[in-house]
Amino acid sequence: MKSIKNHLSLVIALVSILFSLQVLVITDRAIMSYKEQLASQYSVVVVAKVSLKQEQFLKMDPLIKSATALSPDDVIKRLNSGMDKKNIELLKLTLPKFYKLHLKHYPTPQEVQDLTKKLLKQKSIVKVENFAHTHDLVYKLLVLFKTIIVIFTVAVFVVTSLLIFKELRIWQFKHSERMNIMGLFGAPMWLRSAVLFRLAIVDAIIASIVSFVVFVYLSTNSWLLEQFKTLNIELVIFNPIDDLVMFLGVSVILATILATMIVLWHKEEV
Repeated sequence: MKSIKNHLSLVIALVSILFSLQVLVITDRAIMSYKEQLASQYSVVVVAKVSLKQEQFLKMDPLIKSATALSPDDVIKRLNSGMDKKNIELLKLTLPKFYKLHLKHYPTPQEVQDLTKKLLKQKSIVKVENFAHTHDLVYKLLVLFKTIIVIFTVAVFVVTSLLIFKELRIWQFKHSERMNIMGLFGAPMWLRSAVLFRLAIVDAIIASIVSFVVFVYLSTNSWLLEQFKTLNIELVIFNPIDDLVMFLGVSVILATILATMIVLWHKEEV
């Protein structure tokens, strides 16, 4: 019964780490997906004195994906107060040229500033509207949200690692007599500690399998998928191959490192 409790406490601790790590991965994927949507919606409006081609805009900055000329008809409609067609056509010729620039990705505030400076250096461009205030607010919210998740993950990782270390340490105390007897008969350290490493690795594999089952279920949960759909976010909640490899790698490496630390500690004490 005590052996089962030891296994269970170690598995739960490892699952906690894997769960928080996967939440961080999902958050990062969601933010990247949301940034892609924002990039498709975000644009910079440029006012130029002369007509410019898309190729000219693309040469100004590698961040620019495409350039679209805006029709002056909407502006003319607001100014139109009974003008005849001839005056309207003349007004079209005298109005500056308006362009909407779409970017390759959702830029950082610094990238927006750099792009604006480069555009304004062009003699043909007289004004740039980058909607900096709204952009900076959205970007800072994304960064803040990700930072909170990272801090939470690190905190869980540190605290849970200490719990795992404690559980392995307790197990080592329970079997210290057997390990010392094996040492008296000349058994090498790795052989004396083989059961400890087996416990750590087996529980790491079990924790990976449990986490795999949990996230497979969550990735097919209709309620959770509906929430992401409501936010217009398309992402892979769980990749069965890549994420399972990550689970196994993190749990086995962490458990092995902590077990090695305990073995070295025990060696120093002896």
